[in-house]
Amino acid sequence: MSEPVLAIEGLNLALPGGADRAFAVRDLSLAVAPGETLCVVGESGSGKSMTALATIGLLPPSIRLAGGAIRLGGRDLTKLGEREMRDIRGREIGMIFQEPMTSLNPVMRVADQIAETFEAHGALDRRGRRERTLQLIEEVGLPDPSAIARAYPHELSGGQRQRVMIAIALALEPKLIIADEPTTALDVTTQAQILKLLDALRRKHGTAVLFITHDFGVVAEIADRVAVLQHGICVETGPAADVLARPQHDYTKRLLAAVPSLTPPPPKDLARAPVAFAVESLAKTYGGRGLFRKGREVKAANNVSFVIKRGETLGLVGESGSGKSTVGRCVLRLIEPDAGLIRIGDTAIEGLSQGQFRPLRKRIQMVFQDPFASLNPRRTVGRIIAEGPIAQGVPRAEALAKARELLDLVGLRAEVADRYPHEFSGGQRQRVGIARALALEPEVLVADEPVSALDVSVQAQILALMQDLQRRLGLAILFVTHDLRVAAQMCDRIAVMQKGRIVELQPTASLFADPQHAYTKALLSAVPGAGRLKT
Repeated sequence: MSEPVLAIEGLNLALPGGADRAFAVRDLSLAVAPGETLCVVGESGSGKSMTALATIGLLPPSIRLAGGAIRLGGRDLTKLGEREMRDIRGREIGMIFQEPMTSLNPVMRVADQIAETFEAHGALDRRGRRERTLQLIEEVGLPDPSAIARAYPHELSGGQRQRVMIAIALALEPKLIIADEPTTALDVTTQAQILKLLDALRRKHGTAVLFITHDFGVVAEIADRVAVLQHGICVETGPAADVLARPQHDYTKRLLAAVPSLTPPPPKDLARAPVAFAVESLAKTYGGRGLFRKGREVKAANNVSFVIKRGETLGLVGESGSGKSTVGRCVLRLIEPDAGLIRIGDTAIEGLSQGQFRPLRKRIQMVFQDPFASLNPRRTVGRIIAEGPIAQGVPRAEALAKARELLDLVGLRAEVADRYPHEFSGGQRQRVGIARALALEPEVLVADEPVSALDVSVQAQILALMQDLQRRLGLAILFVTHDLRVAAQMCDRIAVMQKGRIVELQPTASLFADPQHAYTKALLSAVPGAGRLKT
């Protein structure tokens, strides 16, 4: 390898007293060469993001540098003060964060946020900044640069916001770009576009890329080399092709084994199963009136129809904005549809007032995408799970006892009922969310991206849990996802949504083997690592 742009040597990052281990990162050594992409892979808590934050000098106060060196072009960044590091950030190291909406200033136009990088480093005059900003917007593949330059972050899609973040990171043509899970929250086609863009820019500018991810599909798509972290220790490193095809460490093997396959499991025999849930001609339109809507109407759901049998999982897949989450919220009556028939079993629920629907709500429950945001942080998990039954008239003592049984059912100990949400990991919180959804013994579960925020191994555990509960309880599940690997493993049939319409609905095996619609084919071709990753 040529002289590295970045060389991390024996890095130790100490955790505060009382943590589950002494070091966030221990004796870590990595190097990234010019024009190379090094993917750092591992589960949450493995030390990936702490390594990135240490490199750019933004460690949280609770994390202490306890040894080692981080060399950029021969200089040890750990020896530099804050003023010197401010000059390096942006100029020599660009950073792309996971969630652009929280990284971009909501009250500044896109052009001003990109130009701010030049201004902070005293680069170019005002006219030069304007010209270079428009060039960067065009370079990262955004349409109509002048219009994008005038826009605010909330007026852009998730993929467009991430492209703006990439433009900011590239502004001063740094030697190194650090990308911390930059595609995790994006749908499959947008993810493919961002990965392709990053790879093209890396080749064009010869930039070194340190790419942090938990997704081996992404690794298969862009990595030259891979470093696998477990509990802060690098357990395996090597060329991407070798690590993916011939992993040496047991942890690497477990991570790869947990990646959902694109080959669906054998179909269930549901011929005689009764219909648990049905939707016919569902419609929902947004916009048309209001201060910010400018008269533009968006048909988020347009003539959507499907049925789900008892014991069946129907996947609803599509890009962001396709309408899949709107359909999920409509069938739960969290938002009111404009038209359509909705039935739970033989019971019609459309047209009912919220008061009339309340007794029926226990028959259809939801598992949310972000369990931390959907669990009340001020209540114990036992109380959270018991809330629904108590609201439906179940005595408090009986509901709390049931909550403990449900915690055991979802693989948590009954005694954790007295703990609060912040005391659990992401996967454990999602188990609590599932237990809450089951508390009212529903017939139908709506799961809205329930594993998208989880590591691949935790994701596999949650999917296995949901499948086990479905077999035991006969649940019908509407599974909303943008991840086709997850859909392949979880769903009996898949409905593909585009611009508010279902454009294809097939048994999962048939859809993956012989997709009929051009949009379905485009989604399948965009799956990261498809054809490169053995799963």
